[in-house]
Amino acid sequence: MTSTEMVVVKQGAEAKIYRTKFLGRQAIVKERFSKTYRHPTLDFMLCKERTTTEARSIMRCRAAGVPTPALYLVDMTTHRIYMQYFEGSVMVREYITDRESANPDDVRLHDLAKKIGRTVGRLHNADIIHGDLTTSNMLLKPPHETSEVVLIDFGLSYMEASAEDKAVDLYVLERAYSSTHPRLQNGFEIVLGEYLTVCKNAAEVAKKLEEVRLRGRKRTMVG
Repeated sequence: MTSTEMVVVKQGAEAKIYRTKFLGRQAIVKERFSKTYRHPTLDFMLCKERTTTEARSIMRCRAAGVPTPALYLVDMTTHRIYMQYFEGSVMVREYITDRESANPDDVRLHDLAKKIGRTVGRLHNADIIHGDLTTSNMLLKPPHETSEVVLIDFGLSYMEASAEDKAVDLYVLERAYSSTHPRLQNGFEIVLGEYLTVCKNAAEVAKKLEEVRLRGRKRTMVG
């Protein structure tokens, strides 16, 4: 791979993810691309705003002790964020899937759930809402069993102190656990239990989470 070569790793609805080199180091690039159906001026402003918000969220996470990739460069002209690449890392979703099929009660999965809870607790203590908390947006660095949980993809993140928004963030994670890891019957409950030991306004968030769950059940029954 040359210093300027960029290899597409993933493409989503809003951005492409590339692997490349930056100043001699392996790096990941997230590039927000234009939407042809939007007015060019509006499109540029939206891409710029979302790129700025994502970069700020990552920096605030790192300042708060929440593991995220380090930022190398934010290019507002191309709407690219250059950030740290973790060699040998694995997505938490894949790590859980590989182990739950063999033994859903694997103690390593319980330990991982506690790590996730602590990480999300620190995230919310910094009043950062991730917006897409799933095990696909979490990484483990080698050695995976002892790695801290690294949060990625802050494209939907924002700053908010309300217990309601934090509860919705948790509800997204709960739904991800139940749909992606159905064999882990108590997986999210372990996450939540650890989260509540870390979260500064735990009682209020727990109350709001019950309200969000109730609304979710009602929507399921109606829809």
